[in-house]
Amino acid sequence: MIDGHTAFNGGVNLADEYINEKVKFGHWKDTAVMLKGEAVKSFTLMFLQMWGILEEKEDYAHFLSFPSFSAETAKGYVIPYGDCPLDDDKLGERVYMDILNRAQDYVHIMSPYLILDGEMETALKFAAERGVDVSLVLPGIPDKAVPYALAKTHYGSLIDSGVKVYEYSPGFVHAKVFVSDSREAVVGTINLDYRSLYHHFECATFLYGVECIEEIEADYQETVAKCRRVTMDMVRKEKWTVKLTGQLMKVAAPLM
Repeated sequence: MIDGHTAFNGGVNLADEYINEKVKFGHWKDTAVMLKGEAVKSFTLMFLQMWGILEEKEDYAHFLSFPSFSAETAKGYVIPYGDCPLDDDKLGERVYMDILNRAQDYVHIMSPYLILDGEMETALKFAAERGVDVSLVLPGIPDKAVPYALAKTHYGSLIDSGVKVYEYSPGFVHAKVFVSDSREAVVGTINLDYRSLYHHFECATFLYGVECIEEIEADYQETVAKCRRVTMDMVRKEKWTVKLTGQLMKVAAPLM
């Protein structure tokens, strides 16, 4: 956040590989949104909430004295939200599942990791089975071998239900994006894994009816054009070491 008027939300961390200045896992694909206006207040409040847990309480009033914004008419809604592992409200997962359950045409997803519980996997499969175009863009070059092997344990079941699975051929996808029906989207820090959905402080921006949703979908399509689509034949021919690693690590999946 910057002085209460601008905020950035997405997967981009402060390291050279995130801007492809340093190449570690091929081309690093990431996404973020820049927000201006009243929505920035939500990010300031989320940051102060977490800071208050870690540090002694102090007077935060001066951080909440926001500049006045012009009453410009804007289309749609921009709703930042955050997840806290200290309560039982799994907001990150609920938002994703709500999008999947309401989608009528398509849900297009980018995530660096795919370590699913039964509910999320069922939601993905059920959306595809009722005719929604559900597609996932995942890394082609992994940053970690074990999560990559765990992700592949889901491929067969998802593909069998009609979910399209793509791997980003040029390198690693670190983007966390859901976009659906040219109507709504989420960009933030929330991966499709247990750590993001259950164990971490994560945040995202829900966008509904705003003009940039077309740009998010266009970016998704540009990314898919650089991917290889995973087939059932590829799943069957996967290296036995990767299959074995994935199955053995299933027991530890809720920690990852």
